[in-house]
Amino acid sequence: MSLFPADITSMAENIIHNFTAAGLMVSTAESCTGGLIAGVLTEISGSSAVVDRGFVTYTNTAKIQMLGVQEETLIRFGAVSEETVRQMVHGALFRSRAHLAVAVTGIAGPGGGSPEKPVGLVHLAAKSRSGKLVHRKMLYGDIGRTDVRLATIRTALQMLIEIV
Repeated sequence: MSLFPADITSMAENIIHNFTAAGLMVSTAESCTGGLIAGVLTEISGSSAVVDRGFVTYTNTAKIQMLGVQEETLIRFGAVSEETVRQMVHGALFRSRAHLAVAVTGIAGPGGGSPEKPVGLVHLAAKSRSGKLVHRKMLYGDIGRTDVRLATIRTALQMLIEIV
């Protein structure tokens, strides 16, 4: 039995199996998901061959200290922005032994949104050491905190698959 829905667990199992076979390691940098991406990956037996580390950087200070996000970026663009998530994924990749990294930052709700940055807005990025980078801006809507987080996990896992 898994803590996560079957489709998410299946995606994680495929990642662990395929990345183990390819000798690939992953790191995560998570804000709005609070470590759940690393959690679903490490729920799979054998995940220690794939998951190097996860950074839970819920505050701006943590993003700066743990991932090297520039304070100026946070001031100018905010924590929930393409610019910030790009710096987060770069930090997660190069402050680990991973070949691939994924990062997420967003507004899961129910509060915290604004007209410019509504509840359900999530920025995600995946990056490989070869330099390939994928960014997605998702507008999941005000569907509830749990559903925003689960949708974010699904998107993040898909991006890890795509970045290989």
